[in-house]
Amino acid sequence: MTPVQTQHPAGHRSPTAVAHDGHGPGPRIRDDMTVEVALSLMAGARVDHLVLCDGDDQSTGLVTLAWLAGLRDSPAYTDRIRLRDVLAPAR
Repeated sequence: MTPVQTQHPAGHRSPTAVAHDGHGPGPRIRDDMTVEVALSLMAGARVDHLVLCDGDDQSTGLVTLAWLAGLRDSPAYTDRIRLRDVLAPAR
C-alpha cells in the first residue's frame, strides 16, 4: 500500500490541508496514488473529493468520490491502477 502524507498548516494539527489556489479545502494527493488508496483516504477523512497536486505541490484539480466509484465499477479496474493512469492528459 502507498503511504499517504497529509500536509498540516503551520500551527495546526488538523488532517485536512487548505488548498491555496481556489480548489478549496481537502486532503491533498498526488497522481501516483492508487485509486484504491484514494478511495480509502476519502472514507477515512469523510470527504467527497481530494485535491490533486503535481510534483511541486501545486493543485491541478479535484478527484471526486463519484468519479472514483464509477472507475472502480468499470470492467477494466484493478486495485493497482494509479490516478495518473486514468486521468486525462489535459487536466
